[in-house]
Amino acid sequence: MKIYKIKNMFRGWFIGDFVPSVLRTKYFEVGLLTHNKDEDWPSHHHKIATEINVLLSGSMTINDKHIYVGDIFVIDPNEISTPKFLEDCKILCIKTPSFIGDKYN
Repeated sequence: MKIYKIKNMFRGWFIGDFVPSVLRTKYFEVGLLTHNKDEDWPSHHHKIATEINVLLSGSMTINDKHIYVGDIFVIDPNEISTPKFLEDCKILCIKTPSFIGDKYN
């Protein structure tokens, strides 16, 4: 058995085609993301990746839609996402494929 610390991963990303990672793969990425209330997070999109997210805690809006704990929200390629964090949030994010550099502000 191996044990890793999420604090040692880059912004909570722990599976994907990057270092450090628990599992290096080009097929998908997994991250446990933490965003603080009122954190400034610029609008962005991915040209290749589909992003599947689950809000685990907190409250937020994205693209003017309120997201509740337990909601799964999917961002398709070329769909611009504009998040606003109304409370401290934890989000489980899966992106497929893992393609470094596929984030455009």
